[in-house]
Amino acid sequence: MSIFNILESRRAIRNYQSAAIEREKIERLLHAATLAPNDRMREPWSFYVIQGDKKAEYEEIALHYLKERFPSKPHLIESSLRVVKNTPVIIAVAADLVHGDEEASADNEYATCCAIHSMWLAAEELGLGFVWRTRGVGLVRDNRLRQFLSLPDDKKVIGSVFIGYPEENDAGKQKEKSRTSYREKTQWLS
Repeated sequence: MSIFNILESRRAIRNYQSAAIEREKIERLLHAATLAPNDRMREPWSFYVIQGDKKAEYEEIALHYLKERFPSKPHLIESSLRVVKNTPVIIAVAADLVHGDEEASADNEYATCCAIHSMWLAAEELGLGFVWRTRGVGLVRDNRLRQFLSLPDDKKVIGSVFIGYPEENDAGKQKEKSRTSYREKTQWLS
């Protein structure tokens, strides 16, 4: 499969089979992440693979977060929590912050975004479903996730990625997303 085919077929997959993901495949995703471009080879990313008992703890944190955020929406809480419970592997991804150097910190965040995208493309090739969560149950902006991961102050969570084998009904249901042509977003300067 060409890189263009992978880019064109890539979708956010949110519904997974209960099957565990082989450690070898998780390691291949992590390796793909480390191939991402990064300024001055700082390799500013950290990965926190969450599964098993730790995933149950993550579910508890998500439950508390959802109850606080949506106290009058029990159905939203229930459906969001079901997504967390049905996800075999969650990987929280953090970027290094450089004290006193906002530009280097921003560069590190961009590089970490590239690392997540590299994982996403590799997941496509490995037959895994993948979604990069920055809101809601991704817990990116919730301090409890920082505490859960024991993150020092010089790290910033960039996203939580949810990974699993796609539900069979879901894989074929993904509709083609309409994208604005680059022609409408590009100015040629000569």
